[in-house]
Amino acid sequence: MTTMLGPAPIPPDVRRPGRNRRIKQGVREFLAPYAYISPFFVLFLIFGLFPLLFTFYISLFDWDPIGEHRFVGLDNFAELLHDPRFWGALRNTFSIWVMSTVPQLLLALGLAHLLNHARLRLAALFRMSVLVPYVTSVAATTIVFAQMFDRDYGMINWFLGLLGFEHIDFTASLWGSHVMIATMIAWRWTGYNTLLYLAALQAVPRELYEAAAADGANGWRQFLHISIPSLRPIIAFTVVTSTIGGLQVFTEPLLANPVGGLTCGAARQCQTVTLYLYEQSFGQFHFGYGAAVGVALFVIVVAFSGINYLLVTRVRSERP
Repeated sequence: MTTMLGPAPIPPDVRRPGRNRRIKQGVREFLAPYAYISPFFVLFLIFGLFPLLFTFYISLFDWDPIGEHRFVGLDNFAELLHDPRFWGALRNTFSIWVMSTVPQLLLALGLAHLLNHARLRLAALFRMSVLVPYVTSVAATTIVFAQMFDRDYGMINWFLGLLGFEHIDFTASLWGSHVMIATMIAWRWTGYNTLLYLAALQAVPRELYEAAAADGANGWRQFLHISIPSLRPIIAFTVVTSTIGGLQVFTEPLLANPVGGLTCGAARQCQTVTLYLYEQSFGQFHFGYGAAVGVALFVIVVAFSGINYLLVTRVRSERP
């Protein structure tokens, strides 16, 4: 007697050989973008977020690097609010920022408009040459400008002497040191902002300028009514990036007055917030208080970033 057996069941992986392959391919396609961007987030977590959180943590302690760590809560911030040296450093920081940012952005606008419209031979060379200050070493730039602003033999004081004015000791005076440092910053970053504006201007259709010229608008009116409105988003971007950089200025005041050290002179005439932070942390080893200064600077930067967001949102909403 024979028993009729049906066909043997087919395993799932044999019955549908392409199904697992499609699932694996779908998983790889889903995870691939995250794998590509993961190096940035890993580095940000290690070198960005962790130091930031650790700074917040240290600011709550009287932190001795080789001794005990005593929890003090918000005492460092309370002391910071009544510290005249911190407010003086903050005043110096904002003074240098205003004196460096406003001239450099205005000059960058003018240079970008000129390079975009003027018929110049070797135009590409001129466009690239404005970036030379940006790639120049900050130390070399500071040495050159320190010689230019020298009290006895500097070119600036030589020119003032020709006009009948007394020599100015720029490194020893409040406003003189601010002018010197602001000039260094403006010279270094004007070319960078010029290229940003120039790139945005080259995206503006030439027909707009031709139509304006046909209607009788001169170069100045074209600049005000065509170039400036077209540059509003990039202007907002450069204003905020210049502000953030200005709030964190460190190298220029440190090298401009090497005799003054971290205090930038006996009267702290050009000490910025970052210099004061470095002085408290690594000069006097008050790491808890220095961390509180860093947290305060972080809050200020975040506030300006919020202003940036509001400006960009408003610009986009006003665009047709």
